[in-house]
Amino acid sequence: MSIKKQLSMPFWCVGNPVADPFGPPVMDRVSSIEVTDILCNARSEGLIDFTSAHDDDLVPWNPYEPMDDMDKDGEVYRTLKTIKAKMDTAGLKFKMISANLHANPVFRNGGLSNPDPRIRLLAAQKVMRALRIGNFLGAEYFTYWVARDGFETQFAVPWDKVYGYIRDGLNLARAYVEKEKLSIKYGTIEYKPNEPRGEMFLPTVGHSIAMIYQLDDPDFWGVNPEVLQHDQMTGLSSIGAVSFAASIGKLFFLHLGNQKPNQFDNDNPVMVGMDGLKELISILYVLGKMNWGGHIEFDNHILRTDAAPGDENKLSLREDFIRLVVDGYRSAEKKANELLGNEELSEMQDKLFNSDDEAAKLTQGNINGILKYSVDYNEVNQSALKIGWMDLAFDKAILGLS
Repeated sequence: MSIKKQLSMPFWCVGNPVADPFGPPVMDRVSSIEVTDILCNARSEGLIDFTSAHDDDLVPWNPYEPMDDMDKDGEVYRTLKTIKAKMDTAGLKFKMISANLHANPVFRNGGLSNPDPRIRLLAAQKVMRALRIGNFLGAEYFTYWVARDGFETQFAVPWDKVYGYIRDGLNLARAYVEKEKLSIKYGTIEYKPNEPRGEMFLPTVGHSIAMIYQLDDPDFWGVNPEVLQHDQMTGLSSIGAVSFAASIGKLFFLHLGNQKPNQFDNDNPVMVGMDGLKELISILYVLGKMNWGGHIEFDNHILRTDAAPGDENKLSLREDFIRLVVDGYRSAEKKANELLGNEELSEMQDKLFNSDDEAAKLTQGNINGILKYSVDYNEVNQSALKIGWMDLAFDKAILGLS
């Protein structure tokens, strides 16, 4: 039951120059080729197994040349070919591609959900280009991040049509994968409650999974919650979202960072910040209990305080950031494995979870058996559960206290 997950470090995490709404980038920018070199070095150190990217992390987008990735004499193709050659040499696999539908100002009122059909066409062309780029690099997943598919004012949304627009966009992505026989095997929805928009059309895991079952091929689609950020931004529970998705076979992989609940999207490095230690370890522990087989993909960036400008820093600080994030994750994973192997804690859970075997069987739809079964009301009602003592025992095990 021990956990040892394969790890993915995406281009956008490493290339992030660490700007925020109140200040410009701190770090010097790096090219996608330089990011590739950093990631390949991390692979050679045994830190990561995979990488992923938005299309714009790899090559610039020209809306007037939607097929530029197919031009073998063009700069876009040459850049992608160089990136692929470097990753192939390093043994670094490209895991996921996502279409950036948030950075360009043309998508300021949404990409797939934009009420202007001309902009939805641009978004559709960009998604198909991203899928081709992912195929060229051998991607297994396509991720739809909700990006700017949201709103600030209630009366500016065609509510009777907007979810149909999103369905159309996601169905198109699946149809294009099938038509072109691309390497993409699965699609995921990465939901978010707000930011960069005031509100999102798919703010929770429940919204996302409900949307999936409205699509043409629900089996193709799952979710990749961002843990701990997106749910905890609005005070929801990451462990609830992750466990729900895993329990119905829709948790394809995780995005991982750290978050102080009820704040803006912190995107702190794993295990770094004021909160999150217990929540992350509990998620890894529960996924271990559930024998979940997915991988972990990081989605965070260097702390602004830890960034610094200058040519000497632009590579070395990014390399050190990868080491920090992987160290944080592996530390949490190690502690989760210790909890999984702790017999005393398991016994405490068994006392809480386990009930009369016959009664448990009767709850599987045996109506006559349920009606005939006699429960000793006083016995069950007067039994204290002692959840507080169990939780304290887990806390002490996490902190290494006797």
